[in-house]
Amino acid sequence: MRVRAWRRHMVPYLLIAPAIVYLALFFAYPMYEGLVLAVYDEDAVLPVRAEPTLDSAEVAEIPQGGALLILDRQSQAMIDDDGATDLLTEQWFRVSGTGDTGAAVDGWVSEARIRVRSEDAAGNPLAGTVRPRLGQSADPLTDVHAEPNDRSGVVGRLEQRAPVEITEVAVLEVWFLVRPADDPGEAAGWAPSRYLQVFDDGERGRVHRGTAGEFTTAFIERMVDDRFFGPALRTTLLIMALLIPLQLVLALVMALVIHARIRLSSGFLYVFALPIGMSDLAVGILFFSIFTGNGLLNSVLDGLGIIDGPFAFLTAETTNWIIFAIVLAELWRATSIVMVILVAGLQAIPDETLEAAELFGAGYWQRVRHIMLPLLRPSIQVALILRTILAFQVFAVVIALSGGDVVTVLANESFRQYYDLRNDNVASAYALFILLLSIASAVFYLRSVRAESEVRPT
Repeated sequence: MRVRAWRRHMVPYLLIAPAIVYLALFFAYPMYEGLVLAVYDEDAVLPVRAEPTLDSAEVAEIPQGGALLILDRQSQAMIDDDGATDLLTEQWFRVSGTGDTGAAVDGWVSEARIRVRSEDAAGNPLAGTVRPRLGQSADPLTDVHAEPNDRSGVVGRLEQRAPVEITEVAVLEVWFLVRPADDPGEAAGWAPSRYLQVFDDGERGRVHRGTAGEFTTAFIERMVDDRFFGPALRTTLLIMALLIPLQLVLALVMALVIHARIRLSSGFLYVFALPIGMSDLAVGILFFSIFTGNGLLNSVLDGLGIIDGPFAFLTAETTNWIIFAIVLAELWRATSIVMVILVAGLQAIPDETLEAAELFGAGYWQRVRHIMLPLLRPSIQVALILRTILAFQVFAVVIALSGGDVVTVLANESFRQYYDLRNDNVASAYALFILLLSIASAVFYLRSVRAESEVRPT
């Protein structure tokens, strides 16, 4: 019996477990990763090291974009950790030949000191000669090192134009000894070239990208300073201020018509719900065809003799008409969503309650005002929260009617930063801002539009 009871108690948890896993994998984790982009810079700082190797100690950190003084350079083995292509490399040849003393020499020489004379079919160097040094004071001999590094020990010296065999090739990455230009007292450290931009003089540079992250408000500041942020925010709030009250009133009227159970009320439901099946972009294109120069509206106005020729509704000089077209398109497209929620709320009201009110002499509008609307508060609350959140996300209709340039909204700016400017962090900052506005509006509706049972007595 205990086993059966335990199984019965576990059934609800087993049923909800797939939903929790789904939300964690496809909602919570992607949202977390996306929002972290808005406040965390993965390439914020570049650690510089005591020696030109990744396993040496860090001596300082230089912020991304920081100016540098180049003190020295050295070649080291390639780092194959991130597939970087913006790096400086040097080639070293392992050569064998006769040294200046007549003894055999085998070691490493920089590519700059060897002229390749022969190659195999694959282009690999096989033999060459030592390049001569120019200048009267230049050392005519070339050092041969034990390792492919000019700081390693010298195992021999080669005379100029001496023939050598090339037995191996090593490609090395250049490391630079750097110090912050604005803080000469800071400790100097080594950094690989892939993270630096070295200027033409070879003595100065900057940090191209870092390898360590830190939390920052820089992306949010860039969003606020963006010249499109203010217009996008104002347009979004204006569309919401015009759209949501109109949709609520219109959806309530539609819901009351359906709830009245008049003749053909089912037909009204199907007609009113028809826009739900159309995508945002399709509705935007539909209304663009209405407001365009050769569209339906111009044709009707011209046919009635109101205008003499086509009027340009959707131009940079007629932004008010563009906003009107966006509101009208969204009103037609999304009012049915609010209507369905209100219809469901009206159907939940017991018929006995309405019949009792009618029996006591309450007229239809009195029943609507004093019974239906108070009992509809939870449904109105849900409809307002959903519609406001969707209004913050208006995008495709704006693109179709204005191209996203003449009139812009917050969602469009997030897309612009991500797709056009390739700036994931600022795009995530816009997304975070939209999320915060959505949460704030939801909290406002939850506190201001409450059912009678939720209002505490004073």
